[in-house]
Amino acid sequence: MMRRSKISLNRILFPAASLEEFFKLSSDMGLNKIELRNDLPGIGIIDPYSPKQAKGLSEKYDIKILTINALQKFNLGTILPEVLAELKELIRLSVAIGCEAIVLVPNNDAIDKRDPAVMIKETVTALIAFRPFFEDSGIWGYVEPLGFEGCSLRSKVIALQAIQESGGSNYKIVHDTFHHYLGPDTADTLEHNYDISYTGLVHVSGVESDIPSNQYKDDHRILITDKDNLKNREQLELLIKLGYKGDVSFEPFAKEVQRMEIEALKAAINQSIDFVTNS
Repeated sequence: MMRRSKISLNRILFPAASLEEFFKLSSDMGLNKIELRNDLPGIGIIDPYSPKQAKGLSEKYDIKILTINALQKFNLGTILPEVLAELKELIRLSVAIGCEAIVLVPNNDAIDKRDPAVMIKETVTALIAFRPFFEDSGIWGYVEPLGFEGCSLRSKVIALQAIQESGGSNYKIVHDTFHHYLGPDTADTLEHNYDISYTGLVHVSGVESDIPSNQYKDDHRILITDKDNLKNREQLELLIKLGYKGDVSFEPFAKEVQRMEIEALKAAINQSIDFVTNS
C-alpha cells in the first residue's frame, strides 16, 4: 500500500492557516510535501510572503511544494490569451518558490455547449500554446480531468491523448479519486487504455453522504474513513499495481474539515493516512 513518506497535504484543508502555519502543520505531522492554491478567499498563493520568504519557509521546514492549484478553464479557447498570461505569472512564481508543477483544470460549466470534438481540439491547442513555457522553465503541467458531468475534460484517457497530440514533454495527469469515481474511466480502462507513467499526482478525499453520486459536489469531500463511498483504497491499490510510485495529496473541500480545531484536524488527517497506507 501507500507509504506515509508519499503523503502530501493540499492547503484547501486548512485555509485559515497562514502559509507558515501550514508548513508547520505538515512538519509537525512528519510530512514533507504540500500543495498551494490560488483560490482561497482573501488569501494569495503565498500571501503575505514574498517569493524569497516562501522559499525560505520551504527550506526551514524541509517541505517540498508539489503544485499550485490551479490554472482554471485552461482549455476554453475564447479566453486562451488571458489564461496564457496567467500561466506565465504562475510559472514565474513557481520557479521563484521552488514549486514543481501547476495543475491545469479544464472548463467545468454546464452551459458550455461546445461540441466534444471542439473541446478536445481546444485542449490540444492550449497544451501546444503552453508547451514552451513549461519546457523552458522546467515546471510540469498537471492536467486534471474532472468527473462532473458538465466538465469539458472528464477522462484521463482523453487527457493522455491530448497530451500526446500536443507533443509536450512536461505534462502529466492528476488522478483525483473523487473525480475518477464520478467520471467515465473504469478500472478496466486504466488497465488497458491508459499509460500509468503519465500520472504525476494523486488527489484523495472521501465522501460518506448517502445522496446519489451524481449529486456529489466539492462540499461533500472530507477526509477518508472506513465509511468512504469512493473506494479510495481500491483505487490506490490499482494505481500501485499498474506501477504508480508518486505522491498522494489529501484534498478535502468540506467546510466541516476546514473548520476543525487544529488537534482534531491532525487526528483526522492521521486517521486518513493510516486508512490509505495500511493494507
